[in-house]
Amino acid sequence: MVTWTLEQGGDAKKMSAQKAGKLSKADRERLQKEEEERRQQEEEEARLQAEKEEQERLERERKKQEELERLELKDQERREDELNELRYLLEENHTAVTKWKTDTREKAKWDRYMRCDGSPDPSVQQDINTYISLWRDDPEANITLVLKQCDLTLQLIEELDGLLEDVRDPAERQQYQETLLCLQELIHDKHRLTTEEILTKASANSDIETGNMQTVVKNDSITLCLWANLNKNPRFKGFHFEEVGLGFELPKQLAVSNIAVRILHTHYDHLSSLARTTHLRTQTASHRSLAGGEEVPPETDDSPEQGETEEEGEVKEGRESSMQHQGADEEVQSIQGSEERKSAVSVLSVRSSGQKPVEDQESKIQTQMEELSGEGDSGPALEELVIDSGDSAQVVDLMQYTPLGGVFYWDVFHLLPQARHVKGWEIRQLLNTGLQVFPYPIEESKIQGSEDSEALSCPPVGVSVTLPDSVLFLENPQVARWDAAGKQWRTDGITELSYEAAEAKIAFKMDSFHAFVLMQDTYANLPFQSWELQPLGQDSVLFTVNAALIDLSITIQGNQCMLQSEQEKGLSHFLGKWMSGPVLQRAMVSAGINIFVNEHTDKYVSTCGKDPLTEHAAYEQMALLSSACAFSWSQWNAKCGAEHLVMQVCEHRGPSPVPKASWSLYLLGAQRSQKLQITEKSEAFSPELYPGSEFHSTLVHMLRDNMSAEGIVRTRESHYLYVDTVQSLLCATRPLTYS
Repeated sequence: MVTWTLEQGGDAKKMSAQKAGKLSKADRERLQKEEEERRQQEEEEARLQAEKEEQERLERERKKQEELERLELKDQERREDELNELRYLLEENHTAVTKWKTDTREKAKWDRYMRCDGSPDPSVQQDINTYISLWRDDPEANITLVLKQCDLTLQLIEELDGLLEDVRDPAERQQYQETLLCLQELIHDKHRLTTEEILTKASANSDIETGNMQTVVKNDSITLCLWANLNKNPRFKGFHFEEVGLGFELPKQLAVSNIAVRILHTHYDHLSSLARTTHLRTQTASHRSLAGGEEVPPETDDSPEQGETEEEGEVKEGRESSMQHQGADEEVQSIQGSEERKSAVSVLSVRSSGQKPVEDQESKIQTQMEELSGEGDSGPALEELVIDSGDSAQVVDLMQYTPLGGVFYWDVFHLLPQARHVKGWEIRQLLNTGLQVFPYPIEESKIQGSEDSEALSCPPVGVSVTLPDSVLFLENPQVARWDAAGKQWRTDGITELSYEAAEAKIAFKMDSFHAFVLMQDTYANLPFQSWELQPLGQDSVLFTVNAALIDLSITIQGNQCMLQSEQEKGLSHFLGKWMSGPVLQRAMVSAGINIFVNEHTDKYVSTCGKDPLTEHAAYEQMALLSSACAFSWSQWNAKCGAEHLVMQVCEHRGPSPVPKASWSLYLLGAQRSQKLQITEKSEAFSPELYPGSEFHSTLVHMLRDNMSAEGIVRTRESHYLYVDTVQSLLCATRPLTYS
């Protein structure tokens, strides 16, 4: 009974399904019509919704555009007032700085006049000429007394370098340069005189163990190593001056020759300036530049006279023909000494008034090593190195590489006749030729008669150097030898170079005896990985740079600066010491820590290519605000275009780190500044204005909108020397372009 009922029910369902599947034509048309009506209704609803959304979007854009136009109009209405206020602040500071520098120079001149210590005033030609004449005629050859006099002369050279930075009169400038070259020549002549004096008594000071004479004389300026070959042992290989980390190796031909070897390490470098001047080409600048140059005395191409070492001959030839370069010595000066520069804000305000903007975006911004030269079509003469030799690949580009640690003069001389003692008498042969250079490689005619196969060739000579303590090499040092004929450093002729980093020792061989230097890539620390300018209090700021190879920070307090770094090797002589900005910059560059840029930097380092006037205007205003506001690197600065700058900014005070949440992004341009809606963590760059903020014509007024009353007071009370020091440091490093 139950089974039949289930089967009966199943058949009924089948029949119902078959009937349902067989709809009539009218039903099908009715269903299709309903479906079509439903689709049309949905489309109509979608269209209406889209139209509504579009209308809402257009309304939002209209309101947004109206708001932007309102803000732009508001910005335009107050633009002139804001620019005038900023211009007044900058000009007031500049006037005060200029007066302070003028007074400082006058006081220095008076202090120099009142010194009365017997040293001549290098600015008084009669005094310095008398000094030069008297010292040149002085036969004193005692090494201690001569080196003391050399130190005084080096101080005079430093004073002349300072005078050259400020002098504007070409005739006076030429006079100072000739005086400087004369003093350099005198120092080298005296070094040779003392060398000759020591070598005349070599036999009396010979070493009992080796039978030869070796001696070391050093002070703060030079290290002199002398070795006299008295024993002439054919098995002699070389000698190492342990106390100063210098050594040499000689082939057999020299080991049996009557020679003396000198390694003179001067902690200063006169040859690189000669190379720069020899290969300088004068150009007329067609744009303002914030890039720095180096003061270089003019010299010539003449070869040294026979019998002179490279050290002496090169300085003489520079002095004798310095007049030939009078037209090429308009070197750029310090921005801190310039009294003619105008604020970039002044130029930007002219731009915004309708005049055509600067077309050349390749022009650069000036560091504290170059003066701002005005806004005309012509500027000061700029100089760049030009290498004319056919094998320029072997010639050192002194714009790309920096010699560090001074110059090592490596010479071999004929050993002077030694005294003989006969029956209580001392017999000495006197030569009127003085100290003579021993020619090596030896002339072929002099070695043809030798049966020794080794004598048929002149093997290279070896030298080893422990890196100077006053220099930090961030990379393996490179070596260059001096080419006396070409007046340039070269890298050819140097073989078997090895470097032991653990011992900081470098060794190599050369085909002859040459002066040589250790070098490092000038721009090894560029571009920066990041940077930050953090206020520490009133007129105090910490500038931190994460460079390519080293992290460091510079504390500014007033107009004094102090370098801080975890790396102490090579920097201990000035690390943690207060000094002026220019002095610190020179010390850092000399020590191998170069984070500063010049007019050649963009040829060797990739940059963001920012507009120079916009960038300089940013540095001017950052310096004004630095007592109250922190500034930092932003990844969007490289993606916002050449006409704009992006940086992170916030108000901050005290030595504690700036909280990450405090930073806001700001966009700076020639026309206006604004706060951005995006953050550093945004997926893409957008110039959208931060809700509730406004446009301003200057960064100063932009930041004042959200600054506390205390912060505004701190910025207005910033000392003009502090502002100038911060601005000079920013212009010298240009973090907005080189990071």
